[in-house]
Amino acid sequence: MSRPIIKKVVGLAGLLGFQGVLGWYMVKSGLSEELMSTPGAVPRVSHYWLVAHLGSAFLLYSGMFLTGLQILRDSKIAYDSFPKGVARILANPSLNKFRRLAICVAMLIFLTSMSGALVAGLDAGLIYNEFPYMGKSIIPPKSELFSKAYARLGETSLWRNFIDNPTTVQFDHRVLAISTFCAITALWLYSRRLMLPPNARLAINSVLGVSCLQVTLGISTLIYMVPLPLASAHQAGSLTLLTTALYLVHTMRRIPIKI
Repeated sequence: MSRPIIKKVVGLAGLLGFQGVLGWYMVKSGLSEELMSTPGAVPRVSHYWLVAHLGSAFLLYSGMFLTGLQILRDSKIAYDSFPKGVARILANPSLNKFRRLAICVAMLIFLTSMSGALVAGLDAGLIYNEFPYMGKSIIPPKSELFSKAYARLGETSLWRNFIDNPTTVQFDHRVLAISTFCAITALWLYSRRLMLPPNARLAINSVLGVSCLQVTLGISTLIYMVPLPLASAHQAGSLTLLTTALYLVHTMRRIPIKI
């Protein structure tokens, strides 16, 4: 392995250990003596630790996936088998904006996935099982979005509604999901104006296709009141969507070889 790859692998190994520590704290949060001493109590982990554990898992997976792709590309470059035509296309400065937008979309997908973890941790998908409305309007009543019941003792701000209020958490996830889908669609439309390598063209088409499937799964999971098979497919879809977005980012990286 090259020196940069060794550093990345060591970092991933450290992140793997950190992921185990987060998992231990997450499980511990659902097995408190106070909770388990209650007759008929059901273990329930903290949604904070759930998001942290899932987030570190996604980061670990992303790091391993991108490192593996880099190793495969470096191997082609080392054996002079990387297509020179693709290298010339990627060296075009007109692709810089698309390259940055692809990274932003990948980050937005990750953020939306984490908001979905909050929805799962709070069982927020079991309320307002309709789409696009939440009750009588697209936006639920302000009294439900910002309730003082979620402010801790002594707090005057209502910021905790964004992480503790199931209504607000579901609404935020809806907004992020729709924003992500619109951003992906806009990126795909923008890509039609550019000359992309074949694998990058395949990647952006895959991102759009998976996003359509993911939105369908999300709405179906909601209106059918979160059946386990649909909920599992929706969670798997979020990782699949992130994977295709990361592959797009990888395919747009410049090639450090002489053309």
